[in-house]
Amino acid sequence: MRMANTSQPDEPAGRPPRVPRRDLATITPGERDPLGILAKQNESRYQALVPLRIERMSVSPFTFYRGTAAIMAADQARDPHSGILVASCGDAHLSNFGFYASPQRTLLFDLNDFDEAAWAPWEWDVKRLVTSIVIGGRATDRKKSVIEEAARGAVAAYVAGLHEAAAKSPLERYYSHFDPQDTHRNFDKASRKALKLTLADAERRTGPRAARRLTEPGTDGKLRFIETPPAMTQVEPELVAHLEHNYEAYRRSAYVDIRALLSQYTVEDIARRAVGVGSVGTRCFVALLRDREGGLFILQVKEAARSVLEEYGGIRQPDAVEEGIAESGQGNRVVGLQRVLQAYSDPFLGHMRGPLGDYYVRQFHDMKGSVDVEQLEDAPFIRYARVCARVLARAHSQSPRFAEVVDYVGKGRRVTDSIVAWSYDYADVSLADYRAFIAAQQP
Repeated sequence: MRMANTSQPDEPAGRPPRVPRRDLATITPGERDPLGILAKQNESRYQALVPLRIERMSVSPFTFYRGTAAIMAADQARDPHSGILVASCGDAHLSNFGFYASPQRTLLFDLNDFDEAAWAPWEWDVKRLVTSIVIGGRATDRKKSVIEEAARGAVAAYVAGLHEAAAKSPLERYYSHFDPQDTHRNFDKASRKALKLTLADAERRTGPRAARRLTEPGTDGKLRFIETPPAMTQVEPELVAHLEHNYEAYRRSAYVDIRALLSQYTVEDIARRAVGVGSVGTRCFVALLRDREGGLFILQVKEAARSVLEEYGGIRQPDAVEEGIAESGQGNRVVGLQRVLQAYSDPFLGHMRGPLGDYYVRQFHDMKGSVDVEQLEDAPFIRYARVCARVLARAHSQSPRFAEVVDYVGKGRRVTDSIVAWSYDYADVSLADYRAFIAAQQP
């Protein structure tokens, strides 16, 4: 099966006149319906898990923010933007950076969530990141001066990352990546200890280990996932049949060496598993694979819906992306853009589609871990925000119009002022949305 190229558009769609950098601070007033957007999303989700989504989003203003990428995209759609489209994460908040295993089984630090990935103005990702710094800093009762330094430092680090990347050739930019030790060196002694524990935990989080912990023998002797409602539940027989029928489509979408490897495994069981905050209620499954000798590992199958950057942000996607989606579904978009944005991606990435939905597939766990920013002292929090911004700059530097972004930001002073101002204002908007959300849950 031919895989459409979703990563390099012939010509990114839509080039409005370039706006002054000061206008990036503008939040455009107008009618908003944030709770209506969340309700619309909930309509298409697995209804038994909608209460869990509400519960997780209700914990704090930051957990609420994590689940509101669609609301933010709808708001950004009204604001002036640079018009320079790059391959974008779509949900680049602080908790969507973390550790994972490279194909060589070493730990890397990078973006690690791509459900909303699409082509969009470069500053939309930066604004989502900086707003998460402001909201996250407030949620942990940090001083205003600390939050200000973290927010401004992140934009400055992003700009510095752009200029550093501009000094390299496209090939050098492609091979660049972030070692976890680079993150480690930015922390104080206490935070390094916490990070060391995080890394050790990530290294233990492997697919085979998860398979042993999450399964038990059934009455027929086969292994079955252990039900722990609502997080882990068995799947309806017709849905199991649908996923098994489309498993071959996933195999064909993977690299040829992975296809050969997967041919040595059979699917032993499939279960529904709730994940994250923003993804709760979407169709997400885990598939237990077993080889002839009894070796196990797990694949995660996640629903791929339209990116909020397109659906709510109104950004028309390049023809190559639209063709890939038409040919093999939204999973094609997620996989293609993840491979662009990450330095090294999961070799098991693939996609499939059927009458019940589009999906992308990846390894489950595979040394994934993240930094708990609430546990960081102020100085490491500031430095961690900068590290995430540099990672985002590396991701954006893979796009064909990257040089235009570098020219647009210039030395970065005006861009920093504008993006930080916008992010503070939007943090206030998000807080008001959170309070309305909590009030709506009251009897």
